[in-house]
Amino acid sequence: MLPTSSAPAAPVPLYKQLYVQVLIAIAIGVLLGHFEPHYATKLKPLGDAFISLVKMIIAPVIFLTIVTGIASMTHLQAVGRVFGKAMLYFLFFSTLALIVGMLVAHAVQPGAGMNVNVADLDQKEVRSYVEKTHDLTIVGFLMDIIPKSLIGALADGNILQTLFVAVLFGVSLALSGERGRPVLVFFDAMTAPVFRLVHLLMRTAPLGALGAMAFTIGKYGLAALANLAWLVGCFYITALLFVLVVLGIVARLCGFSVLKLARYLKAELLLVLGTSSSESALPLLMEKMERAGCEKTVVGLVVPTGYSFNLDGTNIYMTLAALFIAQATNTDLTLGQQITLLLVAMLSSKGAAGVTGAGFITLAATLSVVPELPVAGMALILGVDRFMSECRSLTNFMGNAVATVVVSKWERALDTEALDRALNGRAGGDD
Repeated sequence: MLPTSSAPAAPVPLYKQLYVQVLIAIAIGVLLGHFEPHYATKLKPLGDAFISLVKMIIAPVIFLTIVTGIASMTHLQAVGRVFGKAMLYFLFFSTLALIVGMLVAHAVQPGAGMNVNVADLDQKEVRSYVEKTHDLTIVGFLMDIIPKSLIGALADGNILQTLFVAVLFGVSLALSGERGRPVLVFFDAMTAPVFRLVHLLMRTAPLGALGAMAFTIGKYGLAALANLAWLVGCFYITALLFVLVVLGIVARLCGFSVLKLARYLKAELLLVLGTSSSESALPLLMEKMERAGCEKTVVGLVVPTGYSFNLDGTNIYMTLAALFIAQATNTDLTLGQQITLLLVAMLSSKGAAGVTGAGFITLAATLSVVPELPVAGMALILGVDRFMSECRSLTNFMGNAVATVVVSKWERALDTEALDRALNGRAGGDD
């Protein structure tokens, strides 16, 4: 047997680290968008292609992680317990995020004094989003969970359907006992090449981030921020305070630092920032949370479910934007109407899972329940929605990362030593 070396691995050069490459790509994208907007808008396919690459691998990652995790458990009651704890966490903090957005809108009044006449607004682009709100009914949402076939869930890449099939298959595999053992061994072996494929695909992340950022700046321009800077600024500050204060307190109560967690996930956060999509970093988040000591079963259940039910950033945006439109159009809302908005937002944000442009679409669905509140007012924020989309995605991502650690802690499925090593930079660098 060859002797094993105990010498530490050589540090990865800075220019080879993913987060540095993504950061450079974002900077190049901003410069291209600002100085060469006509050329920059043509780079949109780079961002779209990268998102498609990631979505291609998300379903297999979720399926394999959940199936192998559940099938390896000796007590299946634990699956229901983990899911129940996760849903309670999601319901509480999603509702809290909605309330925070509403309170900030009342305190700061970002739309006050604009005196916008709804008849003067261009409603053409808004109409396309409003037409998609029929997909956000509760019945439609429930039907969307059940795929047309077992393989169809993986083929379509729908997160909720994949989660549903994976849980059922994992439970069935666990109940099969020794006869199911060869299948479990096969799926365990499949996990390694699938995650290796994830890392190969992530090498194209800088190109995706460059294309997405160049298109955003090239199409809307930095000047678009100036027109509605107060709203955008309020949203960014509110989301930042939600992560640092609310999630920071939760993290501290569970024995870890949200800032150290953000540092540990810096490459993924930059990827989310560059692509304006938290889904782009979902496979890496699952892998890193396991590396940080969270049990595979908890990661497999909490992360994919959180991507559908734990959208803190989207929820802050929805109530803040709704009241901004009311203030800008001088629409007075009663307390009852505001409570109605809050309740509908709680439901519509869950029904938006997997819908492209979910934040804007769910806002349209929410506004439509209060006839006095003009849906056409969404045209006011259409130009800067892309900039707010990045903040929504970042907040959603951090919310799900914190939730994974917290639920693991509650379930006593957290290796605190591994978490400490990860958050203090002793768990190895990015591949």
